[in-house]
Amino acid sequence: QVQLVESGGGLVQPGGSLRLSCAASRSILRIYALAWYRQAPGKQREVVAFIDPDSNTSTNYADSVKDRFTNSWDYSGRTLYLQMNNLRPEDTAIYYCYMNAYTRARGRFDYWGQGTQVTVSS
Repeated sequence: QVQLVESGGGLVQPGGSLRLSCAASRSILRIYALAWYRQAPGKQREVVAFIDPDSNTSTNYADSVKDRFTNSWDYSGRTLYLQMNNLRPEDTAIYYCYMNAYTRARGRFDYWGQGTQVTVSS
């Protein structure tokens, strides 16, 4: 069974930093896409950053996080990271990691982390 286990959320003051981690289980045979999403209260879930696991090229989809967030994939450790700097109150949300991956049990499928709360407040 594929699991994505997130960690690293918490409460931080404006201008502070957090690093989110998302560890993937070993049953994954092939990864097609990796991303971070977030969902603020009363809002729809939005893409924060996408990464191509083969080229490790990252594209930030949300204009509001450009130049502040860095998305990276550690292939050997099977861990996805989101480094968040200069955090703002509007970054407050539950953050989810996402993976489109292939396993023998389910074939190609979408997987989500359990979500981690990030709160930016003074």
